[in-house]
Amino acid sequence: MADEKQPVSEIETDTDPVSQCLENFNDCDLYKVTTFYRERLEQAIEEAVIGVSLVLTYEGHFNGQEHQKVTELADDGKKVESSELLLNLVMEKEAGARRVMWKSFVKMRHGVPKLDKILEEIEQSGAAVAHYTNIIEEISEIPRHLKDAQEQHKEMLRQRNETLDLNTILIKEKVRISQLNARYTELTIISPVRHRKLVEHELIARGRDHEEWREMHLRRELEKIRIDQLFRSGFAQEVYQRHTGKGQIVQIHSGCSVVVSGVPGIGKTTLLQKIVYDWASGNIYPHFQFVFSFKFRELNAINWKATLKEMILLFYPYLEKFLEDLWKHPASLLFIFDGLDEFKDSIEFPDSQSDAAPQSICMDPEVPCRVSDIVSSLIQKMLLPGCSVLLTTRPSELQLLEKADISVWAEILGFVGEERKEYFQKCFEDQTVAAAVFKYVEENEILYTMCYNPSYCWILCLSLGPFYTQGSKKQQQVPKTITQLYSYYIYNILKNHGREIENPRDVLLKIGEMALRGVFEKQIVFRNEDLIKYNLQPSQFLSGFMLEIFERNDSAQSVVYTFLHLTIQEFVAALAQFLTPDLEDIQKLLNDVHSKEDGRFEIFLRFIAGLSSPQVAWPLEELVGSFLHQTACRVIDWVQEKVESQVGNTGSKSGKRNLLNTLHYLFESQNKVLAQTTLGSVERLQFGDSDSQKALPLSPIDCAVLSHAIGLCHTIKHLDLRNCFIQSEGLQRLEPSLHKCQVLRLEGNDLGESGMHLLCLVLKHPKCQIEALGLADNDLTASSIENLSSVLSTNRSLKDLYLGYNKLGSSGVKHLSVALKNLDCEIQKLSLNDNELTDCCVEDLTSALKTNRSLTALNLNNNKLGDSGVVLLSESLRKPDCKIQELRLDNNALTDLSIEALSSALSTSQSLTVLSLWSNSLTDQSIPAVSHLTLNCKSLQCIWIGENSFTASGREQLHLLQESRGGVRVEM
Repeated sequence: MADEKQPVSEIETDTDPVSQCLENFNDCDLYKVTTFYRERLEQAIEEAVIGVSLVLTYEGHFNGQEHQKVTELADDGKKVESSELLLNLVMEKEAGARRVMWKSFVKMRHGVPKLDKILEEIEQSGAAVAHYTNIIEEISEIPRHLKDAQEQHKEMLRQRNETLDLNTILIKEKVRISQLNARYTELTIISPVRHRKLVEHELIARGRDHEEWREMHLRRELEKIRIDQLFRSGFAQEVYQRHTGKGQIVQIHSGCSVVVSGVPGIGKTTLLQKIVYDWASGNIYPHFQFVFSFKFRELNAINWKATLKEMILLFYPYLEKFLEDLWKHPASLLFIFDGLDEFKDSIEFPDSQSDAAPQSICMDPEVPCRVSDIVSSLIQKMLLPGCSVLLTTRPSELQLLEKADISVWAEILGFVGEERKEYFQKCFEDQTVAAAVFKYVEENEILYTMCYNPSYCWILCLSLGPFYTQGSKKQQQVPKTITQLYSYYIYNILKNHGREIENPRDVLLKIGEMALRGVFEKQIVFRNEDLIKYNLQPSQFLSGFMLEIFERNDSAQSVVYTFLHLTIQEFVAALAQFLTPDLEDIQKLLNDVHSKEDGRFEIFLRFIAGLSSPQVAWPLEELVGSFLHQTACRVIDWVQEKVESQVGNTGSKSGKRNLLNTLHYLFESQNKVLAQTTLGSVERLQFGDSDSQKALPLSPIDCAVLSHAIGLCHTIKHLDLRNCFIQSEGLQRLEPSLHKCQVLRLEGNDLGESGMHLLCLVLKHPKCQIEALGLADNDLTASSIENLSSVLSTNRSLKDLYLGYNKLGSSGVKHLSVALKNLDCEIQKLSLNDNELTDCCVEDLTSALKTNRSLTALNLNNNKLGDSGVVLLSESLRKPDCKIQELRLDNNALTDLSIEALSSALSTSQSLTVLSLWSNSLTDQSIPAVSHLTLNCKSLQCIWIGENSFTASGREQLHLLQESRGGVRVEM
């Protein structure tokens, strides 16, 4: 029969390129392709696993019991296990099962983003995917005479990388040495990295992106890249051709240049250490015969023209006899370069449109060149073409690589979900302490959100651990702000190392001056000449703040220094401002750094504001002497001036950002008097906008700071967060203070059902003052509205409710109608535009309007009510006690029949002032009904009736209506 269901295997897919590609694979090839993509497929089909299983069952490849097992796991929320089981079963079956599975993937691809990405890659790569595993095996076959050298090399790399050195703040254990595999916590890496102009401090900007990406991960839309996948064809974009030996030419992904970016402290160096150790242990990248790892800060010591051979032998001298053989097989080599942002020389890449300058190209591994040219030539495949390169950098340096021939762009997001908790568990031997510290951090919105960064986690563990291991400490002393946290961290360094020098205050001042210059000049690596300039000497005390790094050069080893973390450098720079006797400097400095638009001083300024707090200062004063009171006063005055000048200047996005940064300063200061002085009389705070491009995205950290600010406002009336993308996690941070607002604009924030649950708690607050609530465009459904409906029956403050651009449907209106029927409901304005409403929902709405005594404005624009819906609605509007003043029915597929019903019902209305029927299908036949309504409804002030099907003559008649009855406007 024509409508009989076709088997998937017989569905015509000839016109689909990916289907043709899959069809061309023989059974063996398809098995290899499935194996190659298997782990990614497990992620990709989690949301579609039941559908795939149904197809396989229908086609006779799964029996009922197998399908039931897959389905039960998925229904129980165990989608990972369900997809793993399905693929296990398919791989055990005959080739036909795999063909049916892949054809089902093609059919559902557009609804499953991860699956669509895999199929796109197969379509682009063609036969290369099937041949990829064979070629890897060819490449990884190492000649016998190189086998011993490789084993020696791997052993050396294992020894160098098997331990992880972590700096502490203790005298007896300055460096804690742990086994890499025992301490390493998996990091989340994604591809590609997002390019954008950096207008805020790196850690803040990426922190905000991270929150968005984390939400995507929780919705199972984010595809993680494991470290062993970085060089696999699924993520690479560059290909070259190779003969298979059977007369075929295939494209294979090899000679990849991979860039992994990440903010300071996110784990780039540790990630590379793990990669090198795993390769040396035989766990990853078997197609690479030799891996060479370099740190850019060590390469800084090579200040002469060197060859690639000399570079390798400087770090791996035992390979001298074998390098000539290695040059013959470049596809088997991987070069790793860590920390482009620490490289003192600039790396330049030629424009793709023009030839490179000859002096910048290095094409021979035994010809002397600048180090920068060697690195760029490796990346560009000019030197040892076919080799692979892995490079790490901070996001701020990505623009240096824009012209480079990069195959894979990836970014380390840091910790996601349970990875944070795992890190804390690995930090403490006593799991009771680990649990207590993590619980405290988890409950502190600011600290917890920053914990995507491993370095922050480590500093938290070092700073908070003593509070939970020493019984005498009281929990109320535990840090709540970033400044308090770093203050305790530095306090512990001073307490453990301060006795080693006569005057720790003077030394700390000098370290701070050097640190500040480094922030100004974007310098994070310091040399002996820098220490001499600031009259500093290497010491146990200095090593509490700075890490000594040995650089190799041709004759000896030199030492460079870097702060343990960029934020420690910034904190020490801020701390020095409270130790210097020169008061003139602080005012000039604050104005100078605040004017910098690249955002590099944002964390520094937060620390400055935080250090003005006596509660932060007193522990440090115990060890370094009193902070200058005048400095604290000037900082407070400066913050006050910034708040007062910015609170009403939020028309532009930069104005909104400036105010948000200033609220962060206020939060760090924990100065309640200052906050109440500056914010106490504020009536309006605006970070949102109807134009999403002009709205400022707010992270959960920002929301926590904003909540703190609102809590100190006595007169807050209007909070505008439209299109700030706060989502339910941001709303959770704001929830304690939102009840104080009178107008709350939350449109375009993707709040969903969980967000509505939080808002209901706000509306139930006994002191709730919210009168107008904007919830348009928040992905709300009927289930989202069910809780809200019960709250509306008891809330006495809410008058205006905007629910447009959602997906409430008939069920959602049914829930709302229950609330509107309640005599205690105070809603006066209700917007339900753009909600996929049909005539089915009107019956419930009509029933509610017959008893409701409060509703004066109803917006039903851009739905599908039709004539039948409006005729029914008109019956409730006919009642003499109906209070409706504004009725909007634009774009509802209405004809002349609707206007006749409305005219009959509303002609005697004593309340109607505005009727909008824009963009329907009204014709000249409805003019008598319009005329009757206009002349008889004495309260009517305006009728909007343009974009209909009136003739020129009809439009003229409608214009004349304005003359027939003064005081009414007919808008065409």
